[in-house]
Amino acid sequence: MAEFPWLRNTVLDCTDARALAEFYRRLLGFRYRPGDEPPAEGEPDPQAKQWLVLRNPAGGPGLAFQPVARLPEVTWPEGPVPQQLHLDLTVETVAELDQQHEHVLALGARLLLDRSDDPEEPLRAYADPAGHPFCIFTAPPPAS
Repeated sequence: MAEFPWLRNTVLDCTDARALAEFYRRLLGFRYRPGDEPPAEGEPDPQAKQWLVLRNPAGGPGLAFQPVARLPEVTWPEGPVPQQLHLDLTVETVAELDQQHEHVLALGARLLLDRSDDPEEPLRAYADPAGHPFCIFTAPPPAS
């Protein structure tokens, strides 16, 4: 028996599992778990009504998407609805941070906080298309 459990996935509630899975697939380069791929154009998508999983091609934890009927919009950094959970993503340089900013916005995210000029920890916080906050900041690559 292992001493500790493994972190397999972070699960995000959403009202449109396919749309949110596609956002993160395009942002992170993850791949669908076999059987969770999008159907052919115009075909029904029954899997998206249940659960979708994206796997990390580098072998780390993945992301899963669980449909819900309603999802209150997070009002963080101000307002009554806290973020409750967010994803931290990193790049190595401010130039990459700026490049990812354009990419993230093109994918449909919304900017929540811009501290890209912070000399200690340049970062930007965004809301994904379902409203979940996530940050991209500069940091050295993770140790293998």
